[in-house]
Amino acid sequence: MIYYNYYRYQWNLKKMTPVQYRDHLLKTA
Repeated sequence: MIYYNYYRYQWNLKKMTPVQYRDHLLKTA
């Protein structure tokens, strides 16, 4: 599951703008 989440995380990095990404981190943290 960690492996899967890591790859989704990398994929999301490429799809999101830095602001969206930061907001995403704040929501998931």
